[in-house]
Amino acid sequence: MLKNSTRRWLAGLGVAGAFVAASATPALAADPTIADAKGAEGFALYANDVIVAPGGPEKWISLYSLVDEPFTDYTVKVDRSAVDGFADVQAPDGCTPADAILTCTVKNDGEPDLDLLSLTVLPRDGAKAGQEGQLAFTVTTPNAGSASYRSTVTVGEGVDLTSEPFVQLTGTPGSTVKSPLAVGNQGKTDAKGAVLFFFGSYALAPAKRYENCEYFEDNFDTYAYACTLDATVAADGSAKLDDSFGFAIPGDAWAPNTDHGFAIWMTPADWQAFRSQVPDFGKSAKGDEGVLQLTPSAPAPALARAMGQTDVDPTNNETMIELTVKGNQKADVAASGATVDASVGATVPVTVGFTNNGPAAINAGGENGIYTLALVTVPKGTTAVKAPESCVDAEGEFGEDPGKPGASVYACFLPEVIGKGKKAQFPFSLRIDKAGSLAGKVELVHGGPDETLLKDLNPANDTAQILVNAAAGNGGGDGDGDGDGDGGTLPLTGSSTGLIAGIGGLLLLAGAGGYLVARRRRTHFVA
Repeated sequence: MLKNSTRRWLAGLGVAGAFVAASATPALAADPTIADAKGAEGFALYANDVIVAPGGPEKWISLYSLVDEPFTDYTVKVDRSAVDGFADVQAPDGCTPADAILTCTVKNDGEPDLDLLSLTVLPRDGAKAGQEGQLAFTVTTPNAGSASYRSTVTVGEGVDLTSEPFVQLTGTPGSTVKSPLAVGNQGKTDAKGAVLFFFGSYALAPAKRYENCEYFEDNFDTYAYACTLDATVAADGSAKLDDSFGFAIPGDAWAPNTDHGFAIWMTPADWQAFRSQVPDFGKSAKGDEGVLQLTPSAPAPALARAMGQTDVDPTNNETMIELTVKGNQKADVAASGATVDASVGATVPVTVGFTNNGPAAINAGGENGIYTLALVTVPKGTTAVKAPESCVDAEGEFGEDPGKPGASVYACFLPEVIGKGKKAQFPFSLRIDKAGSLAGKVELVHGGPDETLLKDLNPANDTAQILVNAAAGNGGGDGDGDGDGDGGTLPLTGSSTGLIAGIGGLLLLAGAGGYLVARRRRTHFVA
C-alpha cells in the first residue's frame, strides 16, 4: 500500500485513489541504494526531502525504519536548528518541543508501522528562494540500538503550472490515438523545464517510447512513465507536446470499454521531491524512439539554469484522460483442475488455476473489463501444507496471512494483465490424510471495478475438479499435480455463493489485490 506521506502528496494533486500499491513498504528495505545512502548504527532509516515556496502548500517529511519487522517502542529526536530560520517544521501530537529540538516518544500498543514520524513543513514569512538546510533525525530503540538520518528542506521559486482538467479520446483495439497534451503557467515566474508524469490503464499504452522519458516496469499495475522536457513555459504562457505523442490501444483490449489515465505536470524539482517520497518506483528504462518535444505556444525566453522551482498550487495541473474503446471483444476464462494418485501419508504437488482463452485480456482494468479470482476448495481428507503467497484463506479474515497453510478454501488472485493463451497457476502441496477418492474444486469468479459479479464468454468451463486418488498405506505419491486434466466439472453451490459475497469485493477494484500486489514476483505466471 502507499505510504501516508505519498497519499497526502498525491491527494494534493487530486489523484490519490489512482495509485494503489505504487510502492510497497517492504520493497524499501530491499533497496540497497536507500539502505546504504547514509550510514546508520544498528539499523537504517530513510526520510524524504522537500521543497517549499512562499505562498505554496504545506509539505510533509516522513521518516521510515528500513527493517523487516517494525518497532513497537522508540524515541525520535529531530534537530530543526539548520532550517528554523526559513522553514516552520511543526511539532505533531505526542512530540515535545524544546527550542529547535523535537522529542517524540512512541509506545505502540496498536499495530506497529515502519512509518515512524511525519512532519508538516511550511515556509516562514520572509523565506527566500535558494535557502536550504537539513533536519537531523536520531532514532533510539530499546533493543535495536540507534540510527541517524538527514533530510533536506529547500526554499524554491514559486510557479503555478496548469492543465486542462479533462481530455476525451476514442479508438478501437489495435488503433493509435493521438493526444498532444498542453501545460500552462499562470504564475508570475517563468517555469524553466517541466516533467510530465503519466499513469493509466492497459488500453492507454504509449504509442512511442522516447529517449527523454523513463518508463516504470514494476510496482504499477498500469502504464507509468515520466518525461523530462527542456523548455521554458513563460509566465502567463503555455506549451504543447509535439504531435507524435499518443496512445497505442493493444489489439487484445476489452471492448467496449472506458479506460482512464492521468497526466500530471510538475517542475523538475517537484518531480525529484516526489521520487524521494516514493523511492522504490521499481525498475525503469529509457526509450529509444526520439525525443519528445515541448513547444511554447508563444515566444519564450531561452532555458536558463536556475534555482529549484516548486508549484504553489498542485491541484490544477492534472489532466484526466478518458478513452472510449469501441468494438465487441471479450474473453473466455477456463478453470484448470488436477488429478493425482498418492498414498496416505504422502505429500504431493497439486497445481491448479485458469487459462485465458481470449480473445481479450483480463485483469486489464476499465469500466467494463473483468478481473478473475479462483476459489480453490481443498479436497476433504487432505491438508494444504504449502500454499502460494498469491492465495489467502477465503474463510478467515480475507487478505490476512497470504500463503497460510491449513485453510480449507483459498481465494487466489494474480494482479497482472493476463492475455490470450496465458495461464495463472497456483501450486499447492497437499498431504494425504485418508484413503479414497477425495474431491475438491476450482471455481472462477469474475468481477468488475464496481465490485459487481460478471460473466465471461463461457461460464460452463468456470469450474474444474481437483481429484486425489488416495491409496491406503504409507508412501510417496506418484501424481504429477500439473493441472493438465480438469477431471470434469462440479456445480456451483449455495454455500460457495455466500462465501463469494464475503471476501471483500473479490479484490476486483481497479488496482485489485492490493495486499498481494507486492508479492507479484513470487506468483507463477506462464506465457
